[in-house]
Amino acid sequence: MTAVMQGIRILEVAEHTFVPAASAILADWGADVIKIEHVERGDAMRGLAATGTVDLGAGKVHALLEHSNRGKRSLGLDLSTAEGLEILYRLAATCDVFLTNKLPKVRAKLSIDVEDIRAHNPKIIYVRGSGFGPKGPDADSGGYDILGYWARSGLAMGGTPEGSDQLQTMPGPAYGDSIGAMNIAGGIAAALLHRERTGEATVVDVSLMASGMWALGAGIALSMQSGKPWRPRARDGSGLRNPLAMPYATKDGHWVYLSCLQAFHYWPDACRVIGRPELVGDERFDTVAKLTENATAAAAILAAEFVTATLAEWKERLRDFTGQWAPVQDTVEVANDEQVTANGYLVDAEMADGTQVPLVATPVQFDGAPSRPRRAPEFNEHGDDILTRELGLGWDAVVDLKVKGVVA
Repeated sequence: MTAVMQGIRILEVAEHTFVPAASAILADWGADVIKIEHVERGDAMRGLAATGTVDLGAGKVHALLEHSNRGKRSLGLDLSTAEGLEILYRLAATCDVFLTNKLPKVRAKLSIDVEDIRAHNPKIIYVRGSGFGPKGPDADSGGYDILGYWARSGLAMGGTPEGSDQLQTMPGPAYGDSIGAMNIAGGIAAALLHRERTGEATVVDVSLMASGMWALGAGIALSMQSGKPWRPRARDGSGLRNPLAMPYATKDGHWVYLSCLQAFHYWPDACRVIGRPELVGDERFDTVAKLTENATAAAAILAAEFVTATLAEWKERLRDFTGQWAPVQDTVEVANDEQVTANGYLVDAEMADGTQVPLVATPVQFDGAPSRPRRAPEFNEHGDDILTRELGLGWDAVVDLKVKGVVA
């Protein structure tokens, strides 16, 4: 893979997943990322396993930490001290990007806001990730992706069928964080290009709420036209208009998802695949209007046929189907998908002990090759090297800082 971010240096003061995952993406693309961590506990993400929030099991790799911190260098630093802040400023002077998810009041308290950092590097790109945006009454409110990305953006209700008594929850941990991180990474790339072309350094803002709204942007646009909230079709099948745009259960408890938007065009071939060619001439389905009007009846026939064979059998039978479809897979099954293997969508990162841990590759490839992630750093793994080799501090000075608790 072409390391498109090689030579770009990023300074991160952030925790958890949303913002750190953005610099992890850029590290995969070749950037040098220095992660500033709390001088005693490190990134709060490191403590999730210890507190029982994440069940890793004895001796297992902290997968969430690896996902959002791969390829970085770590320095434990106390930013509440003048000496710690001076080290941060010296590092900022050498970097292209400053990246943070600290709230406005915290940034002001620590003296790491835009004006503070740019006093030491006027050309640095300053990037803020937030729950609900940099303005408005909730600008200083913290928010995880389940709140900003999922609940408040419209996505939770947008994924909950009408009439359901259960709210649809996010499909996985750090789901909105990971999508929002790609938005941050894209914003940084655009800001770097703008600076190269014009010499102007910009401030980049990405929120979880905005990321969720963008993901549901088409549905929100339709709602603005209709005045009605976007909701999925009721689970009882009422209101169905296209029998070839829905999931069908198989004999072995799996699912096949059809997504043929031109239902009548693909109806004859669908009838062939399920072994019911006589349905092509059935007077209930022999025109576009009739197939739409009798979509529920057509779907019932398809459901009765799909449940007679296993997913493996349907994969074979659907191999030459002219319409669009996909098997519905869980997170273990997708890891073994031949398309994932062929395209390098899952790659191994080598841990400190030499073991290989599979991680999802960043979804952008350059020159036809997947990015190759390096492992996440141990807490303060690179602290001494950054302080001595890059900032030129003598060992006696570093020891003094350690004794004072300024650096880990």
